[in-house]
Amino acid sequence: MTSSSRSLTEIQRRIDEVRRFLATTLSIANAHTVEFYTHDVWDRFTAVPPEEVLSAVSSCGDRQGAPEHSAKENSGTTFGFCNATNRLIDIHELLCAAKAHSLPGLGVCMSRDEILQALRENWENPGTQLEPDEFMNCKKSHEVQSMSEVVACLAQHCGVKQVIDVGSGKGYLSSFLSLQYGLQVYGIDSSSTNTHGAQERNRKLKKFSKAYQKHSKAQKEAPHSPQDEPGMNQDEDVSCGDAAGVVSPEEEKVLNSVSGVNPVEEMQPNPETDELFLSALSVDVIQDTPPRDPPVQLSAEERERRKRENLERKARNRTDSASTLFSPLTSYVTAETELRELIDELEDAVMVGLHTCGDLAPSTLRMFVAKAELAAVCSVGCCYHLLSEEFDPAGQERLGGTCGFPLSQYLRNQSLFCGRNARMSACLALERVSLGQGIQMESLFYRAVLHVILRDHYSAFKSEKRVGNVYSKAKSFVDYVRRALRRLELDDSKLSDDDIQEYHDAYRPRMGEMHAFNMLKVALAPCIEGLLLLDRLCYLKEQEDLSFSALVQLFDPLLSPRCYAVVGLKSCKDRTSS
Repeated sequence: MTSSSRSLTEIQRRIDEVRRFLATTLSIANAHTVEFYTHDVWDRFTAVPPEEVLSAVSSCGDRQGAPEHSAKENSGTTFGFCNATNRLIDIHELLCAAKAHSLPGLGVCMSRDEILQALRENWENPGTQLEPDEFMNCKKSHEVQSMSEVVACLAQHCGVKQVIDVGSGKGYLSSFLSLQYGLQVYGIDSSSTNTHGAQERNRKLKKFSKAYQKHSKAQKEAPHSPQDEPGMNQDEDVSCGDAAGVVSPEEEKVLNSVSGVNPVEEMQPNPETDELFLSALSVDVIQDTPPRDPPVQLSAEERERRKRENLERKARNRTDSASTLFSPLTSYVTAETELRELIDELEDAVMVGLHTCGDLAPSTLRMFVAKAELAAVCSVGCCYHLLSEEFDPAGQERLGGTCGFPLSQYLRNQSLFCGRNARMSACLALERVSLGQGIQMESLFYRAVLHVILRDHYSAFKSEKRVGNVYSKAKSFVDYVRRALRRLELDDSKLSDDDIQEYHDAYRPRMGEMHAFNMLKVALAPCIEGLLLLDRLCYLKEQEDLSFSALVQLFDPLLSPRCYAVVGLKSCKDRTSS
């Protein structure tokens, strides 16, 4: 496979284009929705009516075709913002520029079909095709099926049989890779609960796989029912059938129960694409995903327990049948993790990550670059709001080389800072919003008006406590405010119900401003995500021993908004010499 058509110089040029656009517009994405009314955000950033913004966003979503670069020269505006006041005055110019500076507009991504065609030189078909939607929900089935084929092609192209799935979670991708493609997969997750669950789920899926293959074989050999064949009764059909193709009652039960996976568990919303997509518009609205405990924060007993569990699991895997191809392991993974200490049987492998959270995605790429045994990488990240930034002006930066952004030396040399609210905005799903799967505006409106009440009556602008998910339990705005005040440990008896309702009624006519402003954030989301992903691609392009690197759109963004994978291949001679 030859090197990617996109050179390092071209990727750097695209990064510069996106940076120039965001230099003008990023302040909108970084604005706190919670402070929307207390800081008069709408008038500060815009000079157009909210109705005009909403109409333009709606009509822009209906138009098809390639976006046009529309930074007007000598018009007094830059990307729709007045050069004199820095306020938005031309919404159409902004939306066209946003499209042009998204990944599709920049034209830097490969499609899934393109990378499969490039990798399939001597592709061996795995035979019976498992249908993942038999035992996963629609979204997860789409992701696993789309990504696993690319990973299997990468493995065959590199001549390797092992895959390391970082942040493997419930083990769906790992199990499918092992069952469908016969790959030896090591799934590594920091949660022992996930590891144990993945082990049990894989056991059930193996049972499902065997039953499914027998069921498929029986269907192929007996395409018609006995009633459809003249002169054949049911007894004759069974007696002449291949015993290997007959599904036993127990196996039929497995098929009917769809592998034993709890369907209620499967339909729980994905926090990245459902809950976060709807509510991650400000740092004060969203409740963070609980952070993983790094090794230095684990007690000696916990570290010893995890080590013992991994050793016991390895021993069980060695004593299991030779068909055991999926080994879940519990470990906190960083770029410095020694894989050979976790995996005794480690050979050359492909490293993958499906929706690896926060810093884990860039750590996966760093590990790929640093470890000679890793031949290829396919990484799909998520939860951009949990990325750490090296050049945070608030003084929260970490030591160089340990932060998730920026990853490339090109942007590190420029000390680039994005901002947490902007990264949170990058998690929004433009495609879904465009189809009417809108933002939960009322909860955001409630929180912003609550902030006005806190300013007027409690002087609590910067309370270290968080309101949390009070909205889902509240029966009305008054109930919401009282619950929130009690959560913040403030005296809610200072205000009567009428006092609280007056705030709601006073700001309710301005709710359209908040809706329009958040739609501007949605429009900018693909550009911010593009910058984060181009930084990761640039990092791989900067490495001398890579033969190929690219951004690949693996998924349908309507089904899976975090749809882009960073893919890299090392040169065979460099791996051999290492």
